Amino acid sequence: MRCPECQHPDSRVVDSRTSGDAIRRRRACERCGVRFTTHERLEPRLLWVVKKSGVREPFSRDKVMAGIALACRKRPIDTAQIEAAARHVEARLDATGATEVTTPDVGAAVLDVLRSLDAVAYIRFGSVYQSFESVEQFVDLIVRLRESPPEPL
Repeated sequence: MRCPECQHPDSRVVDSRTSGDAIRRRRACERCGVRFTTHERLEPRLLWVVKKSGVREPFSRDKVMAGIALACRKRPIDTAQIEAAARHVEARLDATGATEVTTPDVGAAVLDVLRSLDAVAYIRFGSVYQSFESVEQFVDLIVRLRESPPEPL
């Protein structure tokens, strides 16, 4: 780590503490003795989403949250539950170990989370995600939901 004062490349660690998801280190320059602080964080692995058109874009938890929030609109679901659901979707996709996922993979993960969160939100999201074109498709989804109750997150 370069000293911010004299740009000397060597410094020693005087103190080290964890603070949340980072490590805070107090350092002292070997040449001039100036003390400074550094913060180290684990760099997250970037997950890419491949759209139906073939376009690749970075995974966005905000987009997932927006989709979940839209499905949960006017339902008794608070923001903390929506954020937890989005984190759960991201963790599930990250747990696959793949660097790329498809939009159907993301949609299926959101559906699984919504199934445990709220049945109405699950049906709303499922109708858009699966592009329902008839009432029978709604009925089939409801029947499947009733036949196998969701498991809690």
